[in-house]
Amino acid sequence: MPLFTVTYDHPNEAGWIQHVMPHVVWLQERLKDGSLLASGPITTALCKSALLIMTAPDRSTVEGLIASDPFAEHGLIENMTIKEWDPIFGAFNDRSSMPGQMQGG
Repeated sequence: MPLFTVTYDHPNEAGWIQHVMPHVVWLQERLKDGSLLASGPITTALCKSALLIMTAPDRSTVEGLIASDPFAEHGLIENMTIKEWDPIFGAFNDRSSMPGQMQGG
């Protein structure tokens, strides 16, 4: 199944504070259902920003998942990008188009 990177900003600090715990529950639910592989803040951004690595059959499924995030439901996501990603090197190689072929060593 394809992998996708999702990045977005949270410029509304008050809204972020108000909805961060429901967002964390949403993240935990995505981890349990397998659609979220990793997530965390982008620490060098000028405002709160996040990177998510998700798996889904297609981009529209990712868009639907993100739309169910409490941050999205409350209009707190800006500058979102969703890109399909092929992790040929590193920790996610087993999910790439070349599993086992590009391992270091």
